[in-house]
Amino acid sequence: MNQISHIDVEARVERFRQDCRDAGLSLTHQREIIFRALVEMHGHPSPESIYGVVKRQIPAISLATVYKNLKTFIDHGLTREVSLHHGALRLETNSAPHHHFVCVRCKEIFDIDEELLQPVELRRTLPDGFRLQRCSVEFQGLCRSCGKPSS
Repeated sequence: MNQISHIDVEARVERFRQDCRDAGLSLTHQREIIFRALVEMHGHPSPESIYGVVKRQIPAISLATVYKNLKTFIDHGLTREVSLHHGALRLETNSAPHHHFVCVRCKEIFDIDEELLQPVELRRTLPDGFRLQRCSVEFQGLCRSCGKPSS
């Protein structure tokens, strides 16, 4: 997995600041530290792993505060949840268009670049009252580690 560059992190944090202003959200020190930790992490971190990073910078912060802020980020479209139906909350760190592969054994989530798929489109319009916000394809199977034959 590619490391996110310092320049990319700074650009995403600056975009976060603007998005907070646009959404009418207070841009607090805690929120910025939580968001920065999220974008500097790889994969699909849990709130607990984000909390572990943030706590090093803000020792007095609680896990509940991290959860509350992450929920605010999700509610305002500043980040996304991944695989809502796979148990624990996991968050998206990759802002590029992509899909997911979920290992059915270890529950690890891997990004699949959008260009590896044929375009996904609806065959008919949605029923009245439905509004599509985004499309996400999820593949399920065994990851490389879990799929290895036992010795």
